[in-house]
Amino acid sequence: MTETIHDLADHGFLATYTDKHGSVASLRIHPHGLVTLDFQSCGENDCEQIALDHLLDKVEGKMKDLFKDCIERIKRLPAILRGGTIDRYWPTADHRLVEYDIDEVVYSVDSPYQNIKILHSMQFGNILILNGDVNLAESDLPYTQAIMGSGKEDYTGKEVLILGGGDGGILYELVQLKPKMVTMVEIDQMVIDGCQKHMRKTCGDVLDNLKGDCYQILVEDCVPLLKRYAEEGRTFDYVINDLTAVPISTSPEEDSTWDFLRLILDLSMKVLKPAGKYFTQGNCVNLTEALALYEEQLGRLYCPVDFSKEIVCVPSYMELWVFYTVWKK
Repeated sequence: MTETIHDLADHGFLATYTDKHGSVASLRIHPHGLVTLDFQSCGENDCEQIALDHLLDKVEGKMKDLFKDCIERIKRLPAILRGGTIDRYWPTADHRLVEYDIDEVVYSVDSPYQNIKILHSMQFGNILILNGDVNLAESDLPYTQAIMGSGKEDYTGKEVLILGGGDGGILYELVQLKPKMVTMVEIDQMVIDGCQKHMRKTCGDVLDNLKGDCYQILVEDCVPLLKRYAEEGRTFDYVINDLTAVPISTSPEEDSTWDFLRLILDLSMKVLKPAGKYFTQGNCVNLTEALALYEEQLGRLYCPVDFSKEIVCVPSYMELWVFYTVWKK
């Protein structure tokens, strides 16, 4: 093993160690007392992991002998696998790293609009991931229920407009509630195709056909359609926006996603009946600034509105998620 010591003067010490197998260890001693030890190895097999665990046990024991009662705590973090065949790491909305128990890439394509992945998780089932964002897993019925009003609404005989929703989860739950007609507008046929085949625990059979007894699926951009509906005076009892979460950026003047969000809000209010309700997701409960900014945007629509919000635990998100109900005053 080759050892190299770096004296960082007032910033402590750094020691690096390399061996003939390509493994690297770095020991960093900080002036305020923090000591960090990182190992990098090219192996992925269980035997190498076991050997590394034994080595770390010896290092911890040696540190305890050397520093005796001076150690406040020792924390060993799990290994991060870089460059693996299957990507298991997907950050939360508030930038915390989460390792999922992904064991299979079920579906992976690039559509004209986005990268689409469906990955299998041992505890969450198949998970739809769009452009690197976890959208919905087969375990995530709480998401679908929340964006439909958490069981408080009577959809019998009602007309409903779904914006997005290509996974089919909202549509599947709605058609069981005897609505008059549900119109779902999804721009990406490849999302529908992937979910129709690989997310059937979520969508059932509603994506098998673009039309059913009480629903129709329109594969097109929702913005021109909303504008046309507004011009024609067509209105709905419910508009469910499942297009995108509230942007993480808190600079609306610099983020085109905010422009899109405001446009959808205004158009949705124009096609919403006077006593109708608009449902949408917000974002992670920890993103308080972004959520406050979204609520500020609600006060800038063409008509006055009021709103309520609900916080729900969505299993595969591994974080609490905010949902909004908006209605005209």
